[in-house]
Amino acid sequence: MSAAPEKFYISYNNIHKLCQKTAREILEKNEKPDVIIGISGGGLIPARIIRTFLKKKGEKNIPIQAIGLSLYEDLGLDDSVETIGKEVVRTQWLDFGALDKHFDSLIGKKVLIVDEVDDTRTTLHYAVSELEKEVYEQQKRLNRLDEKTTFTVFVLHNKDKPKRADLPKEMLESGHYMAAVTVPDVWLCYPWEADDIEEQTRMAKLQGHD
Repeated sequence: MSAAPEKFYISYNNIHKLCQKTAREILEKNEKPDVIIGISGGGLIPARIIRTFLKKKGEKNIPIQAIGLSLYEDLGLDDSVETIGKEVVRTQWLDFGALDKHFDSLIGKKVLIVDEVDDTRTTLHYAVSELEKEVYEQQKRLNRLDEKTTFTVFVLHNKDKPKRADLPKEMLESGHYMAAVTVPDVWLCYPWEADDIEEQTRMAKLQGHD
């Protein structure tokens, strides 16, 4: 039986600071997104937090959309252990018809995709490749192939480990992949998963992740 993975406890305070730091970097590069897409469930809270720091006074809020992708399979053997699934399951996706009507779709926009962690990169690969594919199909349908849509990925933590999937080379080389922190291949305990938030915060402070 393999040993339990080492755990890093992360506090809301730490997540707030990581989002603030990354938002500053985005604004300095003049890459403020037109729309934010949070991958549920881990990407929704950092998506909402980073929007606060990306908004400038007097401007409208950046719209947030959600997509649901499931990779981890709970085997029901241990409350603290999950197993990485073999395929991504799409549980929620964008309504491109509604986007056309209310937001003029994603075509020609700067799109920020947010998740909490880049582990095997499988989920992020699926999200980026499927969104790129669907935007291209919309461009063909609407005869708007001359407009460029830019996707940026932001994660709180990137695990320093071999990945099972890739992101576009152009994204990686142009600075449109942003990980606030790179960590070893350890188990990350996020505050929204905690039963006891006081203990979560105490452990995060002890480990220096507050």
